[in-house]
Parts: sequence; C-alpha cells; structure tokens
Amino acid sequence: MYFTSDHHFGAPTRELSLPREKKFLKWLQFIEKDAAALFIVGDLFDFWFEYKTVVPKGFVRILGKLAEMRDNGIEIFFFVGNHDLWMEDYFQTELNIPVYHEPKEFEFLGKKIFIGHGDGLGPGDFGYKRMKKVFTNPFSKWLFRWFHPDLGVKLAQYLSVKNKLISGEDDAKYLGEDNEWLILYTKRKIQTHPNDYFIFGHRHLPMTLNIENKTTYINLGDWIKYYTYGVMSWNGGFELMDFSKDSLSESYESKIQS
Repeated sequence: MYFTSDHHFGAPTRELSLPREKKFLKWLQFIEKDAAALFIVGDLFDFWFEYKTVVPKGFVRILGKLAEMRDNGIEIFFFVGNHDLWMEDYFQTELNIPVYHEPKEFEFLGKKIFIGHGDGLGPGDFGYKRMKKVFTNPFSKWLFRWFHPDLGVKLAQYLSVKNKLISGEDDAKYLGEDNEWLILYTKRKIQTHPNDYFIFGHRHLPMTLNIENKTTYINLGDWIKYYTYGVMSWNGGFELMDFSKDSLSESYESKIQS
C-alpha cells in the first residue's frame, strides 16, 4: 500500500507545475505493478473547487492515470487537505475514488492505521482553525459559487500562492518532539484511539517517530522538495521512500544516513 501527500499541483504556475506532475505520473506508473491500494493524503492540488458543472482546468494526465489504476482494481482513497478542501463528489462520481474530509481509521494486515491530512489538528493554530470553519461553511461555498469560474478560480489560485504556496525553509525544520503539534496530537489521540500508525501530510517534512514503543508517527513529506512517499508492505512494516531521481526509489531513512 502506498501513501503520498502535498503535491500542490498548479502552483506556482501551470507551466512550472507541469514537470512535477510528470514526475508524479512516472511514480504512479512505477507503483501500479504491485499496488493494492493508494492513499492520497491531501493537497494534491494547490486549489480545487467544484462548481455544479465545472472543475478546474488541467491535470488530465494525473486524473486519467488515477482512473486507469482504479479501473484495474487498485483501491484509491483521497483525503482533502487545506488547499483542496472544497473537493465534493467529482472523484467519487467520475473516478470511483472515495473522498474523506476528516481523518479516518483503517485496519490492514493486522495493523491499525489513523490517516488524515493533519491541518487544524493538535494544539494552537487558532487563526487557521477559525479560517477553516469559515471556508468550509456551506454559506461561504454558496457565495463563492456566484463568482464566474474564470474569476473565482483565478482569484483563489492567487490567494493560495500568496498565502503560503509551499512550506518555506522555516516550515521545513523539525521543531522537536515537544513542539511538533501533530506529534502532540498523536500522543493525545493514542490514549483513547490506539493505532499502530498515525499517517499525516500537511507538514511537508518527511519524518517518522516511534511514540511510547507502540505507535509510529509518520509525516509523508511532499512532492515539491523531497518527493517522498510511504510504503506499507505485506508484513505490516512501514517505510518512507524517495523518488527524487525518477528511475530510482530508495529508502528515505537510508538516504539520510548516507
């Protein structure tokens, strides 16, 4: 089973995004030979909004490949992130891919797994949490639908890029176990919802951490700087891998050590 997050396709421009999209397409071709399931854990797009009859232009290569993989029997699960939180039923209707707006627990191969994008979880970040409530409010979405798509999408893409397009250098630094809010969230959550793995995106920094010798916290990194992804093998083990060289997929942990 494969896990990936934080691609932000479409940013900062369609032209500059296209090489990253093609690299991701190569990865999809690489994993399809043995993939039983694929989890896309948020922010596949830097912006996405579904009008009643219109979706954002582009991304046809990726959407087509995902449809092909799904038609060939590979299970695909899509979790919305903070950049594509206005996802509705397009993936479900057109690609037969379920869409999750909240974290969800799964059980595979005898392992319990908690999966979510990660935005708005944990202590602090109250400004974003308030903003997310506004953005996800049905009335806010109704108002936005009154913008013509050419204006609405262009405006939203501009604001998305302006307001933290991609995590910068300061965001891609490990803050320590006591300051990483998703790690703090995991420590609280396992008291009532014990899981073997807690898998998140959003943070853009690839990392794994063993918590209390019973739970592994994982952040999947991104497809902007690191090109990392997660793999869960048939024995229930989990590993972060690196696809930055296209033709070579190697352990991210071993790459760091070397």
